[in-house]
Amino acid sequence: MKPRALPGAIALASLLTFGASGALAQDIFTGAFPQKTGEEVYKGICQGCHMPDAKGAIGAGAYPALAGDTKLQGSAYPAMVIIRGQKAMPSFGSNLGDDQIAGVVNYIRSNFGNHYTDKITPEDVKALRPAKPPSEE
Repeated sequence: MKPRALPGAIALASLLTFGASGALAQDIFTGAFPQKTGEEVYKGICQGCHMPDAKGAIGAGAYPALAGDTKLQGSAYPAMVIIRGQKAMPSFGSNLGDDQIAGVVNYIRSNFGNHYTDKITPEDVKALRPAKPPSEE
């Protein structure tokens, strides 16, 4: 696979994983992920790349482990990565609501060998989002 194709492959894998969760086809294209809880978001979207045990994978691409990840020490870091994307991970900021992002961040930070007990709130996530240009408000 060409390096340029990797982000597309990741997005496709996410869509295929999402599609397997029983979502309607039109929801995929409108950015309306139906998962509500952090666990549902992880299982429906994230585990397609990060794996069910959150230990990541190496193959057609490199998907970092979230299990035992010290970068999760601060809750803002994973929230920003989800909102904006990073390297080969696509942005999910326009596809997930503040409550969904807060839920999945709290889920990964308290599972998979991670024991961070402080929680990020939907209001915290909202504050991390880029400001919309005046024409979009």
